[in-house]
Formats: sequence, structure tokens, C-alpha cells
Amino acid sequence: MPIVVIGLSHHTSPVEMRERFAFAEAAIPDALHQLRQTGVSEEAVILSTCNRVEIYAVTPGADPASFQALRQFLVDSRGYAQALNDEVYALGEPQSVEHLFKVACGLDSMVLGETEILGQLKKAYELALQHKHTGSRLNKAFQRAFNIAKQIRTETNIQRGSTSVGSVAVELAEKIFESLQGRHVMVIGAGDTSEKTARALLSRGAHSIIVSNRSFDRAEALANELGGRAVRFEEWAGEFERIDIVISSTAAPHHVLDRVKLEPLMRLRKNRSLLLIDIAVPRDIEPEVNFLENVYLYNIDDLQAIADDYLKQRKEDVARCEAIVREKARVLLEPHRPLNVPTGSRPAFGHE
Repeated sequence: MPIVVIGLSHHTSPVEMRERFAFAEAAIPDALHQLRQTGVSEEAVILSTCNRVEIYAVTPGADPASFQALRQFLVDSRGYAQALNDEVYALGEPQSVEHLFKVACGLDSMVLGETEILGQLKKAYELALQHKHTGSRLNKAFQRAFNIAKQIRTETNIQRGSTSVGSVAVELAEKIFESLQGRHVMVIGAGDTSEKTARALLSRGAHSIIVSNRSFDRAEALANELGGRAVRFEEWAGEFERIDIVISSTAAPHHVLDRVKLEPLMRLRKNRSLLLIDIAVPRDIEPEVNFLENVYLYNIDDLQAIADDYLKQRKEDVARCEAIVREKARVLLEPHRPLNVPTGSRPAFGHE
């Protein structure tokens, strides 16, 4: 039974679509149970991040019918009723395994070589493992992926330059303000990405960090670590008069900041420039705030341009890493009979 992958990522779809397909972590165990109940998959892992939603599955075959069933499950589980064309991709062996390895190594990320994805992949795997939705094939593949990620990070320079969404966000802030010296920063959402971004801002000279989170204890803990100050989630809007930069990365299912809320706050700030970097999926900040004067909003897809610069710089490293990935995938799959799936197979599917 082959390992297959079906999903969508920043390579194939904009943030507007990815946020429609995103899974809340708490909903993933039930989704995996439903998927296996259909008989489409013997084993499965769901990976849902800012940049991708993917199902790794062991299926009876890698034929169009299996891909169609997985795709239909993804569409139905997210309640997506619109037409899809090339936004969803499907890969059979060996491309599916190579893809898993590339994801683990940060080779398929928006920011080449970034490190957050490995932790996210481990968390997705551990969640599926804990609820007994994996078996011998996925266990072996994922464990091998984690080992390869470590090898590539120690043997290549793939992490040279910015290696996270947070650090690229900081570089964007420096392009807007020229320098972060003396800038006041608010971080909304005290998760891992927010913490890394806050640390990067401080390292570049930010004057102060204000942390707001739905869990005030978590906001206080992070603020203490960073030498900043915590504010309660329902009170963060009151800080806008003093801040210059907002990094927002909550798990809210809806916008936490919209144009109606921001417009009067900008008047209090006497319309000083405000940089908003929304690295959440679903997005935290309503796109319409971009129409306000002196407001600069960037979402996670807007960080792609900076990431592309690093991709150009690291072509040689990428080629070496991809060679390692191909060889490791070949070794892993050697005991299994090759499948009759075209290279880079992305079966075409019709409209809903």
C-alpha cells in the first residue's frame, strides 16, 4: 500500500484559500478518524500550517480514484463548495516520500531552510501517532524524514540568512522604518512564531515589546522573558497610540483587527505610520485596513518576495539537498515495488 500526499500550499494557492482549508489542531484527531472510517486510508497524518494543508496517507493504491477520494474528503471536511483546479496537488511514490523529506528539511517552505516547519511536522505526526492513526509505513517515513532534516542542517548551509517567517518579517520592518532603533512593538498572540519574531525584533534594536494574548499568564511569561510588558487581550487596542509595529499571529478563527476598529485608533496616533504584519492563517487582520492612510499591512504571502531572494542565493545548497532527499527516498522505498505513477504526478480533477 503506497504512501500518497494530497494538499495545497503557498506554491499553489493564496492565503485566502489556504485559510479556508486550515484545520484547528483540536479538530485533527476527529478528521483523521473520519478519514480512516471511509476506508480510503489505512494510515494518515494531517499537517496544517500557515503555508500548507496536507494529508499524508497510506492508501490501497495511487490511482486517480484514490486521489479523488482523498481530495473529496478534504473538500467536504472543510465545507468548500467552490470550483478547484490546480490548487490541490496529489503525489504518489516516490514523489510523495521525497515531498515529505523536503517539507521536513525546509526545502519546500516559503523561507528556504526555515526551522519552524520541522517542529510543526513532528507535532502533526505525534498527534496522529497518539490517536493511533499511523502504522509501520508512515512511522518509518516520518522518522526517516526527521533524521534527514537533521543531516541536511548539519551538512549544508541551507539555513544561511533568514530561516524563519519571523526573521523575514523583521527584515520587512527594517525596510519600512530603515531602523528598528527606538521603535515600539506589539506582539498579538504569544505562540512560537510570535516569540521568535519578538526576539528577532529585540536583537535588531526595538525599544520595547508589548505582548498580548488570550491567556494573560502566557503573555506575562513571554513579556518577562523578553523584558517587555504584558497587556490583557481585551485591552491591547489601548496601546495603539504609542506603537509603531504590530506582529499578529493568533489562532483566532476571525479577524481580531478590522478597519472599523483601527480607523479611530489611527486618529489617536495622529496618523503616524503603522506597520501591520499578519502572519496568522486564518488571517488576524482584515485586508481593508490597507486602505487607511499611513497603514501598511503585509500578510504571510507578502513575505514571499524576501524569501525568493534567499532562494536565489542558495541554489547550490538546494541542489545538494535535493540529491540527498532523492537518495534517501530511494533507499526507504527499495523493499517496495515501484508504482506506475508519472514523475511529479498531479492528477487533474474536474470542478465540483
